[in-house]
Amino acid sequence: MAKSIDQIDRNLLRELQRDASLSQRDLAERVGLSQNACWRRLKALTESGLLKGSRARIDRRKLGLDLVVFVMLRTRHHSADWLQAFRRHVLTIPEVIDFHRISGDYDYQLKVVTEDMASYDRVYRRLIEGVELDSVTSYFAMEEIAEGRPLPL
Repeated sequence: MAKSIDQIDRNLLRELQRDASLSQRDLAERVGLSQNACWRRLKALTESGLLKGSRARIDRRKLGLDLVVFVMLRTRHHSADWLQAFRRHVLTIPEVIDFHRISGDYDYQLKVVTEDMASYDRVYRRLIEGVELDSVTSYFAMEEIAEGRPLPL
């Protein structure tokens, strides 16, 4: 069941999605609260599990991570043991930044961020060495139009 939040909580979450580095004072000002009231609401949102820490947004290109690949996987295996082993295996590959079980023509979708085609090939080889897969299809991103957009609150 989703936590019921009011407009002030929505405003807090909206501002934090825009800039999680805001001081508590600035955040309180932006949403029209005292610092103490802001702190209490943030604490409640965190304790409820709705607010899960904060992260820095990093420009991947400035680190030489120029290649984004969407990897679509199909498998013939659907047992709980295989799924657990597969999840463990994929989560050991740091270049995989998103990992979803999906419906449709494929069973899983990965988002891989890496330097170039040679480094992606190393990720690919590591991916297929650990588990049996039916098919692996890679789609290479040509242009980032929107990424990491905030949730619609």
